[in-house]
Amino acid sequence: MKKVERTTDILRTVRMMIKLYDKMLRSICDRYQLTQIEADIISFLKNNPGKDTVGDIAELRMLSKGNVSRGAEELIQRGLLRREQDPQDRRRMHLTLLPAADPIVSEIQQVRGRFLQKMFDGFGPEELEAYACFNKRIVANIKTASERGEQHE
Repeated sequence: MKKVERTTDILRTVRMMIKLYDKMLRSICDRYQLTQIEADIISFLKNNPGKDTVGDIAELRMLSKGNVSRGAEELIQRGLLRREQDPQDRRRMHLTLLPAADPIVSEIQQVRGRFLQKMFDGFGPEELEAYACFNKRIVANIKTASERGEQHE
């Protein structure tokens, strides 16, 4: 297989995974009148303890900080999130899910489970372990390349 075809396949696979997950979340977004970014914020805060600032969400989900800020503000206004000032750094604001978000969180967790079941259908334990190892190495390689500022060779 040519290098270009492999690159296309990889990018296509990543995009297909994102599209499937977003499509599966759509019913939750519709039911609770959430935007995709608002659902992403709720999901992120549930699944990433200790990573609870707009900057954390934007960086780790590779989203626009402005979009995350707007989404968080809307969730705060709706009583789903609380914002608290960091006691050591007044510029940092921590976001916390409120109990009113629990039904949404529960449904998002169910969707995540179904998404993973669909994505890994037919995989055995060894294949899942191999995927986890490969994925970890790929992420490390991407981080290294990004830190070196490698845009092209």
